[in-house]
Amino acid sequence: MKILHVFRTPVGGLFRHVRDLARGQAELGHDVGLLCDSSTGGVVADQLLEAVLPFCRLGIQRIAISRLPGVGDISATLKTRAHARKISADIIHGHGAKGGLYGRLAARALDTPSVYSPHGGSLHYNWLAFPGCLFLTSEWVLSHMGSAMIFVCEFERLSFAAKIGLAGKPNVVVYNGLWPHEFTRVVPHGDAADVLFMGDMRVLKGVDVLLHALAIVGRKRAVSSNLVGDGPDQALFQKMAVDLGLAKSVRFLGRLSTADALKCGRLLVLPSRAESFPYVVLEAAAGQVAMIASDVGGIPEILPQENLCPPGNADALARHIEMALAIPDAATLAAGTLADKTRSKFMAADMAKNIVAFYAKMSVN
Repeated sequence: MKILHVFRTPVGGLFRHVRDLARGQAELGHDVGLLCDSSTGGVVADQLLEAVLPFCRLGIQRIAISRLPGVGDISATLKTRAHARKISADIIHGHGAKGGLYGRLAARALDTPSVYSPHGGSLHYNWLAFPGCLFLTSEWVLSHMGSAMIFVCEFERLSFAAKIGLAGKPNVVVYNGLWPHEFTRVVPHGDAADVLFMGDMRVLKGVDVLLHALAIVGRKRAVSSNLVGDGPDQALFQKMAVDLGLAKSVRFLGRLSTADALKCGRLLVLPSRAESFPYVVLEAAAGQVAMIASDVGGIPEILPQENLCPPGNADALARHIEMALAIPDAATLAAGTLADKTRSKFMAADMAKNIVAFYAKMSVN
């Protein structure tokens, strides 16, 4: 089978998902190609694309893809169609809003089966605000095109059905997965902080909630924290840390690789206000890292209830942090149990196999 994956940005969890699919599908004997944006991702994207190239017998095509809708979408769709025709793609799999747009339109013109995976994307918007109404209207129109949809978690499927509708299309949930070598216990650095945050420095990720929770915990005991990541609200959070009296106990480390970041703390806290199905939760679980996360999105499909905290509630988050730090042995034991459960349910090879099986079933139908 010749499979073309179309997506916009070669960064983040969506990009990791596509790279894992390319590897897994190639190892199953299929010919895989990628098409993505040429202007984003920088040196890191170049390196990651080079690393996945051996699994892409149909090559990697990069074209200009803008983040927002515009006249450039017409040219990009035509280029996607031309490339799919050139490699004689048997199926086009679009990822994210732009990948889904180009992939489904190109497939329709070529009379080729197509699959769409939203990966959150437009689902984070609502109908009553701009530009959300524009994005969701586009999703509704496109939902009537294409052959089928694949979701990375049940939360995503339910959200899509509620906000947009499934238009009677065949659909399936196939979880993201990890590779066997990732199931290795993370050993924190000797100077690792008590609490670790990893993610974009945005209000959506709840960094402000974490800082308020740390201030509450700090009234009862000393607590250090490392915050890994960057983003548009970083200056706001740095000022907030100073205003809350956390300047000496909170460090902003910038962006690090997941492997390096996980060694910088003993308790990972992910206080997001919204998520889809974040890879960092799987990666931390595989590394046996003690963890607390918001009860949002697809996270409850990975973590047990005792690891979950209501979003936006600094007092509740502080209580969870205090408990985890007070009984570290219990947190470590629970992390080991979670790693075993993660290994049994979230494997990259299974993800690739299940998606290929869905392609085949969809083609027959």
